[in-house]
This record gives sequence, structure tokens and C-alpha cells, in this order.
Amino acid sequence: MPILQAMGKNLTTRTEDYSKWYNELVVKADLAENSGVRGCMVIKPYGYAIWEKMQAELDRMFKETGHQNAYFPLFIPKSYFSKEASHVDGFAKECAVVTHYRLKNAEDGSGIIVDPDAKLEEELIVRPTSETIIWDTYRKWIQSYRDLPLLINQWANVVRWEMRTRLFLRTSEFLWQEGHTAHATKQEALEEAEQMMNIYADFAENFMAIPVIKGTKTESERFAGALETYCIEALMQDGKALQAGTSHFLGQNFAKAFDVKFTAQDGKLDYVWATSWGVSTRLIGALIMTHSDDKGLVIPPNLAPDQVVIIPIYRDVEQYNAVCDEAEIIVKELRTKGIRVKLDKRDTQKPGWKFNEYELKGVPVRIAIGPKDIESKTLEVARRDMLTKEIISRDTIAEKVELLLAEIQKNLYQKALNYRKTHITDVNTFEEFKEILESKGGFIRAHWDGTTETEEQIKNLTKATIRCIPMDGKQESGICIFSGKPSNKRVLFAKAY
Repeated sequence: MPILQAMGKNLTTRTEDYSKWYNELVVKADLAENSGVRGCMVIKPYGYAIWEKMQAELDRMFKETGHQNAYFPLFIPKSYFSKEASHVDGFAKECAVVTHYRLKNAEDGSGIIVDPDAKLEEELIVRPTSETIIWDTYRKWIQSYRDLPLLINQWANVVRWEMRTRLFLRTSEFLWQEGHTAHATKQEALEEAEQMMNIYADFAENFMAIPVIKGTKTESERFAGALETYCIEALMQDGKALQAGTSHFLGQNFAKAFDVKFTAQDGKLDYVWATSWGVSTRLIGALIMTHSDDKGLVIPPNLAPDQVVIIPIYRDVEQYNAVCDEAEIIVKELRTKGIRVKLDKRDTQKPGWKFNEYELKGVPVRIAIGPKDIESKTLEVARRDMLTKEIISRDTIAEKVELLLAEIQKNLYQKALNYRKTHITDVNTFEEFKEILESKGGFIRAHWDGTTETEEQIKNLTKATIRCIPMDGKQESGICIFSGKPSNKRVLFAKAY
């Protein structure tokens, strides 16, 4: 199959400046843009369509495991945060606070001012996460073991006041889902937290085509207020890690803070056991950085808003009508297979311009059809992942495209997996650790003595953090690369987003 000609939109290349490449691609591919509010983004229709696909699949997976959606307030009374000490410590520096409820015209005519007489009796926090408001609500919902388990998820926006922001990866306001569950036993809650980590991993691998490593966080990297944090870690093309999802076992901390008790089957009163878990629009950043290239986005078919685009080729109105009529028939054939297809009938842009646009936007399959194709009963089919094209019989187009989409999905996953395999390195000394970190990057498997002090020293010296303690990690006697103290397992280090 011949290689397609380069049709890039003059993007900065990844090797030239990976960060600049990412920023340009998000904007040029029409995914998002910065807004008039510093640190906040406008998600444009194409970017939001990708998020909607992610939402739909995750929502289905949540509901298949018994979860229901609900919605809780955006504003949280400040006093709620003081009830769980480690939680407030974790979020205090990122909170946006509402202090007044009214504006008025300045008496000197200088403009609108905050009315000093409209101060709230108690300040409200714009939610950075919803544990506190939800657990205050759960106290009213839970009385008996019959009310458990309580399996709730909400799709919402949250605010964490960031000083250094980046579209999708880190913004002051972002979209996400947050699950909050209550259980009668510790074991049930642990199983729930691990189940949700597995659901996130399933979604990442089978829909996003991103291989992930499942593990637990170290004590210093856990969610504020959690006893255990489960996570999935992915590796981006620049050798940096990205936390793609977390699930937290909260023990009875929040139940005790908000006095959420239940009567057990034996008649005794006890505090419920809790979990919380979430993923955000950061996943779109992960999708971009895992698969895309110097010509634009590469979107896995399972999440592509348009899996196929059909572009008519014509010279005059008569040809345009004939080609579009045939294309409409092909659209119907593809849709009977459940394929998401778009026919671009715009007569304001030339086919070459459209080829360029859909390459930049990462549409998995492109079909070109002109008068000669109708005569020969063939179609030109191009695949975005490999930038190749082939001639397909018109009679078999639906079956061929269906197979091709599955092949592209598999190929993208395998390509990302191969990259990760070549970027996981075992090291046994700190000098070797530093050398690999600078020359190669990726995940580094190394022995660690289990202390926060050693973890912090390594982080301060190298900017690398322990991404996770892998779930499938084997017991292995060794010596910590930094302190020289005994270690029984290797952990995963990397520089990260």
C-alpha cells in the first residue's frame, strides 16, 4: 500500500518541542481554547464530542456494576472541610472561596463593585471534590444495613485553583465524574475500590487503546483522606507518565467525620465504610499524547466522534449530484453496521483541503469517491493510523471498513504497548537511575526502602516520583537505590504530568 503524501498543518514536531506540539495540536484540531478566565478552557464541539463518547462508555460500565447517577451542589460550606483534617490539608491551597452574594454600582460611578453589606455568614467553597457535601447528605440517607451498599456517581465540574495550567491536562476548572459509595464492611469497600480501578483500566485499554499499569499509591501520594489509593498509570510518547484514573478506599474516616452510622444485621451500630473514584477530561490529553503524530490527532475508532468520513470528488454540479447520491447509499450501508460516518458535502472547500482537515482531526478512516470510482465500482480508502490507502471493491465496503476499524483499534494499542515495553527499565543504583531518567525516560523499576523520607529526597533531586506500587509486582529482595536499606519489591518511578 502506498504511503500518503504529507498533509500536515505546519505543526511543531514532537522531537522539536513536544510541549509546543501538544499545545498547538489541541488548538488547531479544534478541541479546546483558552477562555477569558485565566486557567479555564472552552471545550469546543469536536473536543466535547470525544468527551461525550468517553462519558457514554464509562456511564454504561458504571451502571452495569450497579451504580446510579445523582447530582450534588457546586458550593460547599467551609465548615464541612474542617471535619476531616487530612482532606482539608490536601485541598486548602487549591480552593476558590465565595464570600459575598451581591454586586452593586459604585457610588462614584466607577463601575460594579462587590456589595460590602452582602457578606455571607459562612463562606462557601467551590467544590474541588465532593466528599464533604456528599457525606453530609449520606447521613440522612443511611440508617440500616438495608440501605447499603449505596453506589452513587455524579458527572460534574470541579475547581482546583491552578497557577500553571495546560489545556485538558491541568486547568482550574475541569469536567469529571466522581463516584462515592458506602458499604457495610471493610472488605466490600476494598473490593469496590479495586473493582473501579479495574473498570478504568478496561476502559483505557479497550476504548482509549492505552496500555496502563495498575497499582497503589505510596502514603505521600494518596488522595487526601484515603487509607489506600488505587491507580492506573499510562506512559506518554515523551517518556513521561500520566495518572489516568484513581480509586480510593476511604475507610471510615468520612463516616466518622460526618457521623454516618448504620444498624447492622446483628443490631449493633457502626460507621459505614467508604470509597471514592474519578476520571476527568485529562483523559483527552492522555489520548492525544499517546497516539497522535506530527500531522495531527490520531483517535482510536472506539472513541472517534466520526469513525469514517466520505469525501466526494467532482468537477461540476452534475458530477457532484451523482457522487453524493452514491455516497449517501454508502453512508446507510455503514450505519447498518453501527459505524459512525460523516459525509462532507460542503462545496466551499476543495477535496485536498478536506483531506488535510480530517487528517489533522484524526478521523480513523477516510473514503474518497468520484465519478471514476462509481464506474469502476471501487473506492479509495485511507487509514489515519498508518497513513496508507488502498482500493476497495464497492461491493464489500461495509464489511471491509468494519474490519479495518477493529484493526486500527488493535494496532494503536499494540503500538503504544510496544513503546511502553521498550521504556520500562530496571535499575539497581542511583547513578544508573539518574542516567536512565535523563537519557531514556519512561518507567523505571527500582527498589525503594518504603520510607517517605527517601521518596522525597529522590523527588527533590530528580523530579521523578513513585507512580505506583504495581499490583502484579513480585516479592523480590534487594537494596534501596538511594538509602541502601533492604527492600522486598520494586516500585515504578517516572517523571510525570
